[in-house]
Amino acid sequence: MKTLNDYKAALEAYLEALPISGAPDILRQAMRYSLLAGGKRLRGCLLLAAADMAGEGGESALPFAAALEMIHAYSLIHDDLPAMDNDTLRRGKPTSHVVYGEAVAILAGDALLTHAFETMLKSDHPRALPAILEIAAAAGVGGMLAGQTLDVTNEGETPNKELVLRIHEGKTAALLTAPVTAGLILGGADNGLVRAGRAYGYHLGLAFQIVDDLLDLKGDPALMGKTLGKDLEEKKLTWPACVGESQARRDAETHIRAAADAFAPYGDRALFFRDLAFSTLNRTH
Repeated sequence: MKTLNDYKAALEAYLEALPISGAPDILRQAMRYSLLAGGKRLRGCLLLAAADMAGEGGESALPFAAALEMIHAYSLIHDDLPAMDNDTLRRGKPTSHVVYGEAVAILAGDALLTHAFETMLKSDHPRALPAILEIAAAAGVGGMLAGQTLDVTNEGETPNKELVLRIHEGKTAALLTAPVTAGLILGGADNGLVRAGRAYGYHLGLAFQIVDDLLDLKGDPALMGKTLGKDLEEKKLTWPACVGESQARRDAETHIRAAADAFAPYGDRALFFRDLAFSTLNRTH
């Protein structure tokens, strides 16, 4: 936890100081409202930890970690819109469209996405482009957007494991894998370590989403900071809806073990990642 909090503190400071020059005041306010609303900063911290593991931590990785948090914030703004999940609370605060209206919320999401890539491309890191490609692919049409599209176009359908797996691979696993692989690439890791990181992120992402689905059923709204029970109410395709709560918990444990096993050959170098994976099973928000 100390290491995680250190990464988070460095990332928060970087995001707080991030310039958003040229934007009208209302757009800058809306961008910062969602970007600085708190949260776990899991994606950015994963990238920083992966870069450290590969031997190149510190400030050079921060623009890429910040970009991931911008991409995540944009996705949440759009996810909360009335046309999508129609949520009015996020991290215990009114969602962007409630505060700024739908039009500005959409623009703030668009702005965060494009600013993420501007921030990364301004880096003079020698391995910036392959790292950016990992992040772009994960956020794009074959990753997060694919998962989101399948999610919103199949609401109310009879749950089946194959479809739900495809949704979870895109919506969640893609953007938990890219931080690990991009961080390792930035650090100059060899192909074997990058493959291990890809397996780790994939299984961590699937476990994370299963636990999220379970928390929507049994979590504490005060800790979650959002309205719970909407997945069931709106007949969302979730893993517990496919296999039941008990099996879903067992499946999450299986994915966590697979994530830990992916980095097992790297011993204490991967201790942070193993501890983080097992803590996912007991998270409350």
